[in-house]
Amino acid sequence: MKLLYRDEHLAVVDKPSGLLVHRGWGDDERVALTEARDLLGAYLYPVHRLDRGTSGALAFALTEAAASALHRAFEGGGVEKRYLALVRGVAPAEGLVDHPIPRREGGPRVPARTAFRLVGASPVERCSLVEARPETGRLHQVRRHLKHLNHPVLGDANYGKGALNRHYRDAFGLARLALHAASIAFAHPLTGAPLFVEAPVPPDLAGPLAALGLGCFV
Repeated sequence: MKLLYRDEHLAVVDKPSGLLVHRGWGDDERVALTEARDLLGAYLYPVHRLDRGTSGALAFALTEAAASALHRAFEGGGVEKRYLALVRGVAPAEGLVDHPIPRREGGPRVPARTAFRLVGASPVERCSLVEARPETGRLHQVRRHLKHLNHPVLGDANYGKGALNRHYRDAFGLARLALHAASIAFAHPLTGAPLFVEAPVPPDLAGPLAALGLGCFV
């Protein structure tokens, strides 16, 4: 795990794929919250989540005041989130998915919107790289909305096809969920200054993208 940004109020780290944010979502001994606390040497407050398989920019607050403000920002749509997803098939050039999904497992469906655009299509396989910008924060929102478009994220055991996932693992080395939180942007919770943090695409995703002829886009 790498530190992307830190000040006295908040920090943003680069979460690897395969790591839960905290133990409340599983029984894992190794989670992002404890690793980030060890990295920073400070008590941290989780303010949003990334799925276990998703890599990328993950924010934590260092104070109660910052935690409260960031919770409101994430819940109220005050955070611009940009994801990169490798999906099955060639996605449309751009669009908006407006399809209700639950906030949490077993909960009622609520409004959810994700804007997307095609970044590039693979010249060697029928797949494509998509940029997704969720306007709301729901359970597995980007994954569910891309599946709703009939372009599920490759490597997704929940919403994809096992045989196809195995093909991309064996042929292109994709052994993870092909979803990366590439950047987050929001007003600083204490100063109000604009803050933009990017997370580079990690090798376990960059390698397969390069093998698929999509490396020039990341």
